[in-house]
Amino acid sequence: MLRWLVLSGIIIVLDQISKYFASASLELHQPVPIMPFLNFTLMHNEGAAFSFLSDAGGWQRWFLSALALSVSVFIIFWIRKLQPYERWHAVSLALILGGALGNVIDRIRIGYVVDFIDVYYKSAHWPAFNIADSAITVGAGILIFVGFIKKEEEPSK
Repeated sequence: MLRWLVLSGIIIVLDQISKYFASASLELHQPVPIMPFLNFTLMHNEGAAFSFLSDAGGWQRWFLSALALSVSVFIIFWIRKLQPYERWHAVSLALILGGALGNVIDRIRIGYVVDFIDVYYKSAHWPAFNIADSAITVGAGILIFVGFIKKEEEPSK
């Protein structure tokens, strides 16, 4: 289990470092072009995914933090119950755990989640996100793939 917690820790560290540099070097809502489809644009998300509940009056900070911490505890127990051959389940859960904790650190510490990756096509912009969001998305994709498409099987004895 330790290696999966280390993976979660790596996600948290990368996420927090990238958010620190984004906050220190970018101006709020001022895009910095990186590629023809990518800007770095500092945003403060007080809500959940896609800014859901962002203007709910402040209670969402503690609700979303409690929810993320509860889910994180559940994920830790889930990882502990996995069999050694269920590596992809463990990887997916470790990514989700690291991402959830990376965002909850922001939410508790500063009251909002720092987002800065702005992907777009012409004038259509995907909601800004961060490394934690990316880890959650990749982890969920792997979990869906492993859970529904590729079954991990116990090795033959």
